[in-house]
Amino acid sequence: MGEVYRAKDTKLDREVAVKVLPQQMASDALAVVRFEREAKAVAALSHPNIMAIFDVGNDQGVAFVVTELLEGETLRGRIERSAIPWRQSVEIGSAIADGLSAAHAKGVIHRDLKPENVFLTSNGLVKILDFGLARIEPAGLEQAPADTPTMTLQTRPGTVLGTIHYMAPEQVRGLKTDARSDIFSLGCVIFEMITGRRAFAGETSADTMTAILKEEPPSITASVGDVSPDMDRLISRCLHKKPEQRFHSASDLAFSLRTMVSGSRAADVQPVVRATRIGSRAGIAFVAALVLVAGFLGWRELRREPVVVSSSAIRAIAVLPFRNLSGDAEQEYFVDGITGAITDDLAKISGLSVTNARTMMRYKDSDSPLLEIAREVTVDAFVIGDAVQVGDRVQIRARLVEAATGRQ
Repeated sequence: MGEVYRAKDTKLDREVAVKVLPQQMASDALAVVRFEREAKAVAALSHPNIMAIFDVGNDQGVAFVVTELLEGETLRGRIERSAIPWRQSVEIGSAIADGLSAAHAKGVIHRDLKPENVFLTSNGLVKILDFGLARIEPAGLEQAPADTPTMTLQTRPGTVLGTIHYMAPEQVRGLKTDARSDIFSLGCVIFEMITGRRAFAGETSADTMTAILKEEPPSITASVGDVSPDMDRLISRCLHKKPEQRFHSASDLAFSLRTMVSGSRAADVQPVVRATRIGSRAGIAFVAALVLVAGFLGWRELRREPVVVSSSAIRAIAVLPFRNLSGDAEQEYFVDGITGAITDDLAKISGLSVTNARTMMRYKDSDSPLLEIAREVTVDAFVIGDAVQVGDRVQIRARLVEAATGRQ
């Protein structure tokens, strides 16, 4: 889609990268539209895991975009040297998920996530590149027909390259894509980082598409030693054929990845995800509340002082409405019941101010920053979580987050 040059911004005295449409594509109206759409999509985003854009324009028929200059290598270059240790792969994957979460919050779906479009900088940052095939949700932005696989200038027209290996089933079938399609692609990338091979690969493009639609990826734990036993489960969820069975959001995926790493580094760190057999929904809510309250009371009894996170005491807290991961609207009241039960039991702790559940319901599904919500309801920390019930099993996840720093 473009040629990239190192350049000097003489006004601000800094080195930048300038991406221009090559001359042989300048007369291609579709290429120009895609080029401009990429600039618009990235300009709407501001996140440390997404390449920053500084300027866009057209000079004497040359379309260009000015971006930050990145030093390092693409993820593809790193994988070609060797598979990446699983903990490092998880850390890279969680950074990519953070960037996708920011893009999705702005209505931007990447649709072309692959190792070539992820950059590892020399100072340890992870950057998502190339939003040239992005689909932009907000109305008013012209959308070009961009459901075709990526092709390079060196390839004859119509030849499908590596992108096909990272397409979600719905993208292969030509159906509408959304944030969950990017999650599928990220699952493919994480699988490849750890194993050094693609999750779906056939001798031809048709074989690969068939594998994406009908086959399951090989087990990671069976072929790679010293890998968390939860890795196969996480990858399977990312790569589920049905979008509604994948992670609800990129932020949920990022959280699960980080939990996996932190849980593997210390034997005394308990997993934050529990699956419990229990008979009634009221009982489930009670268990969830009991676990959290026990933690708070245990700390206070042992230390005889307010709960402390970082350097500041938690004297006021709020429980954000738990997220329903089932995709089933009928489970909303069940998940809301868990939120209410935890709120009520936390309110029993002496010396701890707890915002009532009714007040917090207005933040259900809100994407407002935690610090902004904290200022509105005047709290020091939040309990954040999600839940899903399948049959007589329920999975509940909760975490305590300091409002000022975002630290867990």
